[in-house]
Amino acid sequence: MSVLLEMKNIHKVYPNGTAASRGVDLQIYEGEIHALVGENGAGKSTLMKMLFGLEMPTSGTILYKGEPIALSGPRDAIKYGLGMVHQHFMLVPSLTVSENIVLGEEPKQGPLSLFRDRGTEEKQIAQLMATYGLKVEPQAKVETIPVGQKQRVEILKVLYRGARIIILDEPTAVLTPQETDELFDSIKALVAEGYTIIFITHKLREVMEISDRVTVLKAGKTITTLMTKATNPEEISRLMVGREVLFRVNKRPAEPKDAVLSVKDLQAADDKGAPALRGVSLEIRAGEVLGIAGVEGNGQTELVETITGLRRSTGGQIRYLGEELAGRSAGRIRAMKVGHVPEDRQTAGASLTSTIAENLILDHYRNPAFRRGPFLNARKIKEFARTMMQIFDVRAAHEQVAAGSLSGGNLQKVVIARELSKNPKLLIVSQPTRGVDIGAIEFIHSEIIKRRDGGAAVMVVSAELSEVMALSDRIAVMYEGEIVAVLDNTEALTEEEIGRYMLGLGTKTEHPERKEQEAI
Repeated sequence: MSVLLEMKNIHKVYPNGTAASRGVDLQIYEGEIHALVGENGAGKSTLMKMLFGLEMPTSGTILYKGEPIALSGPRDAIKYGLGMVHQHFMLVPSLTVSENIVLGEEPKQGPLSLFRDRGTEEKQIAQLMATYGLKVEPQAKVETIPVGQKQRVEILKVLYRGARIIILDEPTAVLTPQETDELFDSIKALVAEGYTIIFITHKLREVMEISDRVTVLKAGKTITTLMTKATNPEEISRLMVGREVLFRVNKRPAEPKDAVLSVKDLQAADDKGAPALRGVSLEIRAGEVLGIAGVEGNGQTELVETITGLRRSTGGQIRYLGEELAGRSAGRIRAMKVGHVPEDRQTAGASLTSTIAENLILDHYRNPAFRRGPFLNARKIKEFARTMMQIFDVRAAHEQVAAGSLSGGNLQKVVIARELSKNPKLLIVSQPTRGVDIGAIEFIHSEIIKRRDGGAAVMVVSAELSEVMALSDRIAVMYEGEIVAVLDNTEALTEEEIGRYMLGLGTKTEHPERKEQEAI
């Protein structure tokens, strides 16, 4: 294979002194799938932003087919056939799939090319979808389609603009296993047509499954580039983190006590008013982790939002330590020592324009420990923030850095640090390690188990079935807004058995009313 792209001795230092890249070298071969891995804050996304012209390197050289190139913006990158699919989608929700794909590059017709040529647009998009197996309804509003289809729209956008080198930044972070498989099929189809893929990921299983070569970054430097078939996840993780990483959760058997949360016949509607929860009943006891498994879109989001006061129930009961939660505001529920890590850290978990310190005290700034009379105690807040950043390994220059400037994984650590610092009696965690590196995953998992062992009742919702199985003592499976199975997480339980219930191929619950119905 010939070298298509090369980045030589790339440095990036921001005005505040933060060095994101410290002499990175990267070679991309034509027609390969090249994985880029590293801890949160290692400089992966910054490096790719420089390659796509979104940021300028402080020093260093970028070469295309052996010739130095200058990229002053994305338009320059597009001229060289570069396209980038960002970790957080850049779509306009109110526009259709078709309108998003052609936005800014609409085909024109008529006098002076004043009118949009919808016929040509439809043909071009249909051909792209057919060629690469990226099927999406062109006239559907983006706000109405599943997240996996939004990912396809992003890829279709860069293909429509003629990209031959596609940068995928954490492309599977919000995808279900089934959607990931479909994405990989599309990537392989692209490579078969001569495309080159740069694949940023934290998931080493995916690196091993799909990449040809892998480059490891650490602290803004290139550690090494390996042939994927000549390495293994243990070696890659050791290079990333600098130590051996456990690929399992160390935990002793749970010792559950009294019920902390009891949900009975809970009903709720989705954002369009359609039934999302259809009589959900479950119980979480102090000192145990209840995992919620299911293909995304089967009511998990609505269940969490209804329990935490972000969505109104339309029927049923939610009792927490004997008190009814239904009808209470999210603020009142959080004040009752209920911790909640939401699935979308950007829109629901953090204030991106606020500092790290402000995010860490976001809902408990009234705590006397953070006040001096009627005023906030800046010194105490600073000390608390620095302590949390150290404990949770938040990589940033200082506590006054804006949360929106953090990598996805570091922002997740800020959200988790805030929620765990309150020592909640009920902890609800959605997608705890989405977009987080392997070392941080190990730490977050251990902290969740530590809260369980300290007597908290914990609910974990994750699209990663392996994560649900690693953390949970019992597993409730959701399908079409119902709990179709509640399973003890013993050594005999397999992913295949859980998968059957996830697909709606059976029921098995602990609730007497369900058993009576099944017996009829």
